Amino acid sequence: MSFRTIEISHPGLAPEGVHFVTVKSAALRRRADITFFVPPGIRASRLPLVTLLHGVYGSHWAWLFKGGAHQVLMRLIEHEGLPPMVLAMPSDGLWGDGSGYLRHAVADYARWIVEEVPAAASVVEPNCTGGLRFISGLSMGGYGALRLGALHPELYAGISAHSSITDVAQMQGFVEETTEQFDLAEERPTQVLACLKMNAHRLPPLRFDCGAEDLLVEHNRRLHQELDRSGMTHVYEEFPGAHSWEYWHEHLADSLRFFGRIVKERLS
Repeated sequence: MSFRTIEISHPGLAPEGVHFVTVKSAALRRRADITFFVPPGIRASRLPLVTLLHGVYGSHWAWLFKGGAHQVLMRLIEHEGLPPMVLAMPSDGLWGDGSGYLRHAVADYARWIVEEVPAAASVVEPNCTGGLRFISGLSMGGYGALRLGALHPELYAGISAHSSITDVAQMQGFVEETTEQFDLAEERPTQVLACLKMNAHRLPPLRFDCGAEDLLVEHNRRLHQELDRSGMTHVYEEFPGAHSWEYWHEHLADSLRFFGRIVKERLS
């Protein structure tokens, strides 16, 4: 896939390893932003790509400058032997308070994530072309990660999510746009559980977690219980914490370790 236009920040002016990218998106019918982090000094012929999806109100810079995702990744590489990975942190498309990473009548925010973000990653770091792909996110981004990972099991080697919305209807607790304003053009389910069940026989490794004080914890517990009843393999964890960046900064490491184990298993 090629983009009509792509702008990439000057490496000498951005933080080390960080690349700010703007592309002309065919899926969104406008320009869109992605932040990438490529671990400095890494030489590998096939780097895994981790897509991190932000929550409502945020944008492409949130995981970097509120979640410190690059710092978490480098700490794990340097001190725990985590395999090097490229982080892709795209904007959700900036519709309303949050697009839900869904297909709307006016723009396909799902295709943007699944097809165009990896294509842009290959331009920024060619060594992630053809490598393993993983997807993760927080809150609305956790919903996007769980749903898109479930709908495209052939594309992702692992799925992990934090403090997730589990049904698009739960967006109403966060955004000012009404359900009608979303004007969805989705042909597939919008409930995470239904999407997971669609491809239950071929899902990649799956985990998700939530803070015990999080306003979404009951939804996450219910998803865990339904997956157990259906006999679907997964990992669910609860930790102390609320719906906050302190929680997501701390537990992003759990996602990266989870992905790192998959990489090592594939290489063994």
